[in-house]
Amino acid sequence: MSASHLLTLAADGPAGLSSNSWLGIGTVSLFALLLLFDYLTRAGTIARATTKEAVRQPVFLLLSVLAILLIGANFYVPFFSLGEDTKMFIDCGLATILITALLLSVWTASMSVADEIEGKTAMTLLSKPITRRQFVFGKYVGIAQAALLLIIVAGAVFVVLTYFKFGYDRKESGQTPPDMYVTTELWGREVPMPEAERLSVASKILPALTLIFMEVAVMTAVSVAISTRLPMLVNIVVCFTIFVIAHLTPVLVESTFAGLPPVQLLAQLLATVLPNLESFNMSAAVATGVDIPLDYIGLSAAYSVVYIAAAVLLAFILFEDRDLA
Repeated sequence: MSASHLLTLAADGPAGLSSNSWLGIGTVSLFALLLLFDYLTRAGTIARATTKEAVRQPVFLLLSVLAILLIGANFYVPFFSLGEDTKMFIDCGLATILITALLLSVWTASMSVADEIEGKTAMTLLSKPITRRQFVFGKYVGIAQAALLLIIVAGAVFVVLTYFKFGYDRKESGQTPPDMYVTTELWGREVPMPEAERLSVASKILPALTLIFMEVAVMTAVSVAISTRLPMLVNIVVCFTIFVIAHLTPVLVESTFAGLPPVQLLAQLLATVLPNLESFNMSAAVATGVDIPLDYIGLSAAYSVVYIAAAVLLAFILFEDRDLA
């Protein structure tokens, strides 16, 4: 679904705070499930080790710092957008977090899966009471957890800077910026609280970050499946190609050339086999202040779970008869 379709869909959608409340419940539930999986299953042991390995890699620190620096630089850089600097800032920030999280997941999948297979480390792990399927699924969850951690760190900085950016741009454009904080009475005392208008703009980023994690999780599953058979360089090239084409499939299907049978068949084939990553791209809608409907997030989550399951199942098949000797 494109951002223009979302404008109509969100017209009568739930309020941003209500959606964010449900997102908070979903986030807590996800963390609870991950903790149970990590500490109560054999595959979870591999997932914990993979996450620790990914976080300790220099590339994790490099990408985290790079994302924060780019977001911080965009805070001060003027976009010359005639009063729409906050929208451009949000658009650039979401793209930065998406790209850095994708790079981390693809790189870690190549290092953690392909290199362990080539270096015979996987054979040592599988000599213990761990099946091949537990190995693959544990690796996937561990890599996804590392990408989630990067999104949380960079996303927290992004939300805070957006809160200040909104007032900063209002001041730069000659308008009266909203107050930084408002005081409210709590437990018999005057307590400073975030200003409502600033907080509304910043909180609308949270659903977009949720969709970014879904997109990264889907691409991580694809990368893990490829890593069971192909080395790192090929994996990176293939994942980059899939990422670009998967974002273009809606355009190919709806293009004027779709009336030609060969082009239409190829476009439909690509749209069926490859993930529809464009459905997770709501940066334009968020930048224009549109609330992402909660039911849209739910449908996107269901789609991502189904595609992840298919990709992980493919990884099981590819790794099942892989010669590790």
